[in-house]
Amino acid sequence: MAVMKIGSNSDYREEILEIVDEIEFEKIIDHPNILIAAGFWERDRYLAAKVCYKFMRMIDDLIDNRKASDKKITPAEKKMLSEKVNTWINYLSCAPSNDPFVKELIETITRFKIPMELFRNFARSMHFDIDHNGFASFDEFLAYSEGASVAPASVFVHLCCLSKADDGFHLPPFDVIEVARPCAIFSYIVHIIRDFQKDQWNNLNYFANDILNRYNLKPADLREIADGSNIPYSFREVIGEYYSCAQYWAVKTFQVLETISSRINGRYMLSLQIIFSLYQQVFERIDIKNGLFTKEELNPTPEEIKQKVLEIIKMHS
Repeated sequence: MAVMKIGSNSDYREEILEIVDEIEFEKIIDHPNILIAAGFWERDRYLAAKVCYKFMRMIDDLIDNRKASDKKITPAEKKMLSEKVNTWINYLSCAPSNDPFVKELIETITRFKIPMELFRNFARSMHFDIDHNGFASFDEFLAYSEGASVAPASVFVHLCCLSKADDGFHLPPFDVIEVARPCAIFSYIVHIIRDFQKDQWNNLNYFANDILNRYNLKPADLREIADGSNIPYSFREVIGEYYSCAQYWAVKTFQVLETISSRINGRYMLSLQIIFSLYQQVFERIDIKNGLFTKEELNPTPEEIKQKVLEIIKMHS
């Protein structure tokens, strides 16, 4: 990948380092790398990313928190959850809401020209989540990822790659979904391995049945592994398949970043490379042969995350 220099101007470099100092890494919950990377943008774009991320997290958490209760979701509850998702999405294109947060979100979408398609894609995956408990196949998982991961990543890329002019913001000169997809899928697979233990404890399973079946594993076996039972070789083979898939999408991400590097300048290109590098940092911690796949093993500390960010800044100075 071509190295993108952020510039030799000492004042600019000092500003970037000041941003790092302002990020409270130790207070970051669940490592929202999107907001770490967006912290290097101008303030208005950062706040736009923050409000969009909050909206998507609210919907996702509504569903995940219900699944974590360990009680089967009834048809009536599924209907209620689906109606809530539809209501939230419809707010974005209907008459202005009296809710201050929804009003801020609508204003953000309008000002920054964020495509509604991204929110509809996200909602489609949330509906799938309500109606299913896991994935029959890896292809089904990839289809789900288009809304659950690629859509939020596309919002990030859209905000990052807008050009600013006197008459407002101009759309990115490429398809943001195509640009976002490789890193989004790479990071999602890494995320699934990283959060394996936590997800199992919350009754969430993102490992596809066809891959589990290939190695004579059942979803119930994963909970035992998460609880500390001996890790069978078959599970390491499953992790190996996901690891190889992540490698494939990492290469695609390198290629995309190289392609657009000459069209995105300064802090915005830097932020794209930071978010990719933060997931690479987790990816490098995955030990297929000897790992225990615990949250302690796979999650970098706040200080390690900060040092990775500083490393990327140094590389691009």
